[in-house]
Amino acid sequence: MDCVREVQRAAPVGRTALGAPVRAGRPVVTLTIIVLCAVSYLLQQVLGWSGWTAKLAFAPFLGESEPWRFITGAFLHGSILHILMNMYALWIVGPYLERMLGRWRYTALFLVSAIGGNVAVALFADPAAQSWLTPTVGASAAVFGMFGAVLLVLRRMGQGARGMLVIIGLNFVIGFVVPNISWQGHLGGLVTGTVLGAAYVFAPAAHRKVVGVAATVVVAAVVVGLAVLRYALV
Repeated sequence: MDCVREVQRAAPVGRTALGAPVRAGRPVVTLTIIVLCAVSYLLQQVLGWSGWTAKLAFAPFLGESEPWRFITGAFLHGSILHILMNMYALWIVGPYLERMLGRWRYTALFLVSAIGGNVAVALFADPAAQSWLTPTVGASAAVFGMFGAVLLVLRRMGQGARGMLVIIGLNFVIGFVVPNISWQGHLGGLVTGTVLGAAYVFAPAAHRKVVGVAATVVVAAVVVGLAVLRYALV
């Protein structure tokens, strides 16, 4: 058995076209995100607004004093339809992205896009208006970040991207015409995910890891810097 393990360790690791290790089995990160959102939604229903949602939802007026809300708000949802739509969209693009990018880049894409979406909400909100006090919940910003990244992956792989463009366009329009949907969060997540995804997808093969880490740090720093600047100007 020791010999078998040694041979397995010495065997070359298969890689995707974007440098991620080829893994068999379930998309662990995607499933973890879905489970976290589902458990969080259940707690929202059981504990009520004040018991769970109000403690984790993002709102611009709370972002400076409680910055964890920039992330935790992505795991909350406003209705059963809201969470079902987001989790379905995540399941459509998530496993493919997780396989192509690998787990750490995929996780970073989700989290940084979620933060970018809520930062955009704060940037567009008026401190003197109701928008500054209005809570925002949902994984939509992170999902839009994945939409932007998967579009680039499809183009990089030479696959048709027209269907994804249609999905992005329809979902973006819905944010403008349907009440209580944050188009600002969608836009922020899409821009953040597209920029970060471009670094992951088009990095030179020889420097893929360095570029991936550097891009994650830089994009996250820019997003956080915009939030700091926004609150400094309030």
